[in-house]
Amino acid sequence: MQTQEVDVLVIGAGPSGSVAAGIIKKAGYNVHMVEKEKFPRFVIGESLLPRCMEALEEADLLDAVKAQGFQEKFGAKFLRKDDVCDFNFDEQFTEGFSWTWQVPRGDFDKTLADEVQRKGVTVHFETTVTDIKFDGTNSTTTIVDKEGNVSEIKAKFIVDSSGYGRVIPRLFNLDKPSNLPPRKSLFAHVNDPKRDVHNEPNRIMILVHQPQTWIWVIPFSTGVTSVGFVGSPEFFDEHKDKTPEAQLRYLINSEPHLKERFGNETFMFEPKTLEGWSITTEQFFGDGFVLTGNVTEFLDPMFSSGVTLATASSQLAANLVIKQLQGNKVNWDQEFVKPTMQGVDVFRTYVMGWYDGTLHDIFFTKDINPEIKKQICSVLAGYVWDTDNPFVKKHDRVVKSLSEFLRMNNPSAVA
Repeated sequence: MQTQEVDVLVIGAGPSGSVAAGIIKKAGYNVHMVEKEKFPRFVIGESLLPRCMEALEEADLLDAVKAQGFQEKFGAKFLRKDDVCDFNFDEQFTEGFSWTWQVPRGDFDKTLADEVQRKGVTVHFETTVTDIKFDGTNSTTTIVDKEGNVSEIKAKFIVDSSGYGRVIPRLFNLDKPSNLPPRKSLFAHVNDPKRDVHNEPNRIMILVHQPQTWIWVIPFSTGVTSVGFVGSPEFFDEHKDKTPEAQLRYLINSEPHLKERFGNETFMFEPKTLEGWSITTEQFFGDGFVLTGNVTEFLDPMFSSGVTLATASSQLAANLVIKQLQGNKVNWDQEFVKPTMQGVDVFRTYVMGWYDGTLHDIFFTKDINPEIKKQICSVLAGYVWDTDNPFVKKHDRVVKSLSEFLRMNNPSAVA
């Protein structure tokens, strides 16, 4: 059996894996990535947040992405019937990037993987991990390529960025359910020739369809826009007698904000469904491995936290892997798990606040305080580690208190 020896094995070539590989390679280590799919491949998570730009920049991936001409994103717009709340990232509380991109993920992920290969990372596409054995922090990973050839990779450390593949959690029975209720999405890419009439190309638009159901509208630079409905499985069961195309067409035409823009436009592919995405794990690290991105925990598409948590956690993990390989002691609980969970917990507060209506009270109040709006805007930009921001530091209490204050003192403004 062929055996390769490397410093670090990264599992998964998505944004999380590419950021980790890029940073570790830049530090001078031999890095291999294993990816079960062939790129480009379709994946959801198309609206980035400004915070992820810092991770791309440290991994020296930013220029490669800029060269692709993806749609620039400057904010997020929320609509509930005639109520509008528009956040512009250049009006945020936290210093940092004030823009990012909206991207077809197949093209975006391939750009990152191609660039880390160009920098010297070996990527094994269409290759599956079938077994991992640890000997202290050293490991032997068995892989199988698309022709059925079996080989081994010996590594001093593994970064598992396998996303929904969840390689290490599944091999070692570490998965556990999330505390978020199950939700489902139905989505497609739609031809969008009327976008300029609606002045919507440079930010994501989120529409409240029903109190527990919302819609994303994400324009790309190609003239195509991603449109998706997210709700409980029961919401979609009401239309289960329809084909996916007929179902999404019906839902688009039932929403006044979408009907005129997309009602008769062409779907670029048959609408897809995704459900059961909220999951977490028993542990984020062990002797010789660390989990990053969606493989640790994925919350919900609301607020586009996925790629930001994926890239920020791999940025942090990569630097700690380097620190450990250099012979320094790493307190993985304090230096990795604690900050990673801070980001997850802040986003969880906002996701839950969206679904229980707390954030509707705040976003759609008639007279939101400008300073509060800046602080919330920073959270929506992904700066969920800035504890100078009260809407980060005391996220759960502050969000609930503000909602209660608005309801008690100005109920007509949040109706």
